[in-house]
Amino acid sequence: MTTKSLPRKPAQTSRTVPAEVIVAAIPHAAVVLDLTSKILFANPAAEQFFELSLPLLRRERVVQLLPFGTPLLTLLEQAQRRQQSLSEYGLELASPRFGLKRVDVHISPLGTPEGDILLLLQERSIAEKMDRHLLGRQNTRSTMAMAAILAHEIKNPLAGIRGAAQLIEQNANDDDRLLTRLICAETDRVRALVDRMEVLSDNRKPSLAPVNIHEVLDHVRRLAVASFAKAIRIAEYYDPSLPPVMGDRDRLIQVMLNLVKNAADAAEGQAEPEIHLVTAFRPGVYVTSGVAKTKIALPLEVCIKDNGAGVPKEILPEIFEPFVTSKAAGTGLGLALVAKIIADHGGIIECESEPRRTIFRMRLPIGKAANDGPPVNALERP
Repeated sequence: MTTKSLPRKPAQTSRTVPAEVIVAAIPHAAVVLDLTSKILFANPAAEQFFELSLPLLRRERVVQLLPFGTPLLTLLEQAQRRQQSLSEYGLELASPRFGLKRVDVHISPLGTPEGDILLLLQERSIAEKMDRHLLGRQNTRSTMAMAAILAHEIKNPLAGIRGAAQLIEQNANDDDRLLTRLICAETDRVRALVDRMEVLSDNRKPSLAPVNIHEVLDHVRRLAVASFAKAIRIAEYYDPSLPPVMGDRDRLIQVMLNLVKNAADAAEGQAEPEIHLVTAFRPGVYVTSGVAKTKIALPLEVCIKDNGAGVPKEILPEIFEPFVTSKAAGTGLGLALVAKIIADHGGIIECESEPRRTIFRMRLPIGKAANDGPPVNALERP
């Protein structure tokens, strides 16, 4: 009699996921500290939060990165001494390195013999900015509709006024001719303003294709250096592996040129005026678009930074609304047009500002190569 052996089940093996892998995957800034508050590990979100790479962060104690007297230092000291979890919501952190940020703080002991703790910083401003951006987009649509109506109603009488002034000029003396020319010049100025308002109400979608954003920025930098930014240092900090943007090249040049011109105007009065052009890949940012509530990924980040006086706090929340400006001779339409073009590209734009540190940050979708192939290679830079 023969017996058949049953197939053996594979032995179940337990797997252990390294703690660093888990911390690295957390979408918020996570930092592991020892009892002296020295940084042992920081995830990519923390590198972005503190604007320092991991090797540089490991050389620091967290007290050197945070503002003096912040309540966060007291929370850290309590959590380390008591070895218990603590949380604080809506805490404001201000630093020359990363500006002003509002965060929810969570501190937990890791249970190691050395008494290490985990510091988690969840930035609240991201959600608040997204809400403000969506509300601002709705307000802008209403303003654009009003601009379209006004433009149509204003242009006809302007043409009549200019025509009448030209008829009067034919039989006028020298003194009156100066007045008729003044009327023509002012009607032309108002018409130019109306034309800019009409651009805001243009609902035609841009022609989108894969665009190398570094080539766009390089083109804008050359224009700036050759004209309005001759005396300003323009530094480039590019991610050479960045995939292309899905965009309209000419309109993106218009956006970047407007922002760089504003940055040059702001930095002009500083002892050492500077503008930084920065690109980075930031996965994990999505917006919901359209009636179908489709989620669109916006991993491409482009920043224009300057060390000027900053945007006045009273207008910062409405900086992208039409007719909002801090310039004495400004119309307040430039940034409204920038916001419209970025929105037409399916992206978002936000502004952070304080004295000597203003950042206009754009997040844009990835462009695909022909036939839905892999992304076009980004421009390699030395």
